[in-house]
Amino acid sequence: MLLLSSYPRINTCNVKNITRKKFKKVVVLLSGGLDSSCLAYLTSKGCYHNKNKVFALTFDYGQRHKKELKGAIKIAKKIKAKEHKIVKIDLTLWGGSALTDRKIPVPQNRRLTASSIPVTYVPARNTIFLSFALSYAEAIGASEIYIGVNSVDYSGYIDCRKTFIDKFQKLANLATITGVYGDKIKIKTPLINLSKKEIVKLGLKLGVDFSLTWSCYKGEKLACGVCDSCRLRLRGFKEAGIEDPLPYR
Repeated sequence: MLLLSSYPRINTCNVKNITRKKFKKVVVLLSGGLDSSCLAYLTSKGCYHNKNKVFALTFDYGQRHKKELKGAIKIAKKIKAKEHKIVKIDLTLWGGSALTDRKIPVPQNRRLTASSIPVTYVPARNTIFLSFALSYAEAIGASEIYIGVNSVDYSGYIDCRKTFIDKFQKLANLATITGVYGDKIKIKTPLINLSKKEIVKLGLKLGVDFSLTWSCYKGEKLACGVCDSCRLRLRGFKEAGIEDPLPYR
């Protein structure tokens, strides 16, 4: 049995007070990275005891590499997702980010405490992803959408803040038939107040296969170890006292 009581900041389910109907279907945004993979395991194992009702949604949006996508496919199989959709959209059409425009270099060894927004920020990415997820959730009758945004180690990404999620929830309530006339589709962010250390420890407790996840922005054979994502991940594993199974340069 999984015991999540050591993580009081996570809003896990009280199984005794909910019905199976309420949590019959949930949509999980799964990138294949560390946070979203832990989230996928959490939704499938953490409280529902019904692994076949998780509907995973992954985006191939023109990012620099496909390594996260390969990880997402493997993670979706691991959690026995009922369905796994990979949505292809092309954000390279206008770029504006080091992740969607190869002419913009990925920063290395940047100050992680810097308040400026990094060039790896993809314009309105989470707004786009959540909009797709909202449509998907309404179409299949899902009651909740889970996204692994994190405001503690968010590295300057403005669309990972609680303020953004709260505003999108209001939009969802107004923009869907279920929101106006039926049960509202709820946006859930169980990891939003957790540090990378806490997320790593949670993943370990949930049995996440970290070797299947990928965080590096560059997507080469070995993780670079110097981009923001690698450094945040490495710091989380180090603080958790756990060795990261990914190979680094």
